[in-house]
This record gives sequence, C-alpha cells and structure tokens, in this order.
Amino acid sequence: MQRPYKEKGKQMMTYVQGKLDRLVEKLISRKFMVWLAATGLLAFSDLTSGDWVMISAIYIGGEAVIDGIARLKG
Repeated sequence: MQRPYKEKGKQMMTYVQGKLDRLVEKLISRKFMVWLAATGLLAFSDLTSGDWVMISAIYIGGEAVIDGIARLKG
C-alpha cells in the first residue's frame, strides 16, 4: 500500500519538472544548451576538439536553417 504523502510528492515533482521545462524552453533553446554542455565538456573533460567542432557546426547549421525558414514565411 502506497502512502498518500509519496503520491503527493510524485505529483509535486511532476508539476515542478513541467514548470522548469517550460521555463527553459522560453529562456534558452535546447540546441544551445547542448552546445553549452559541449563547450563545458571541452573545457573541463575529455571531449576532443574535433567533436566540439562537429557539435558547433550542427548547432550553427540548424540555427541557419531555422532563420531561413522564418524569413521565407515572414
């Protein structure tokens, strides 16, 4: 038998995670977060410079495509 406070805790965690996810979506794109994480790994871990360049190229290319589509629609 589950205790009621455990169920309330799960509901609260789900609520908080949903709110944080919406906040992150509004403030910063997920692609940019991946790029920041790659930059951090390059600086403080064992990510190679070649891997960082690949991640950066994908980020920049993806942003260019999105901007191009926005201009066509806009």
